Amino acid sequence: MWNYERRLQYPVNITKSDPEIAKVIISQFGGPDGEMSASMRYLSQRYSMPYREVAGLLTDIGTEELAHMEMICAIVKQLTQDLTPEEIKKSGFDTYYVDHTLGLWPTAAAGIPQNACEYQSKGDAITDLFEDMAADATAL
Repeated sequence: MWNYERRLQYPVNITKSDPEIAKVIISQFGGPDGEMSASMRYLSQRYSMPYREVAGLLTDIGTEELAHMEMICAIVKQLTQDLTPEEIKKSGFDTYYVDHTLGLWPTAAAGIPQNACEYQSKGDAITDLFEDMAADATAL
């Protein structure tokens, strides 16, 4: 069970729109090593972890990744607010915009939607922990 506070742990205050950067940052939301995959990776793996302390740690880390996801979404929203149609087209953000307008949708920078094939939960403690380390090593 979680306790949710209605505030960002680290407030995001971006004052200038930048759809080109938003196209890159959005991968941290729904890309293969983004926050959504990370949270699901840790929260799924905790159930087969044979060591209670490590299972608790995986829950803590997964919960922290959810908080990161909220910050990434705030960043992308602020980077894309108040865009003109010309800015959307010029930046290449139009391919995302045509399907989602300025709504937040988990996708990689290349436009590939987030999916569960991007992370593993094998049920073997060593395998899962190595997968976690590999994913964290490649995250931005």
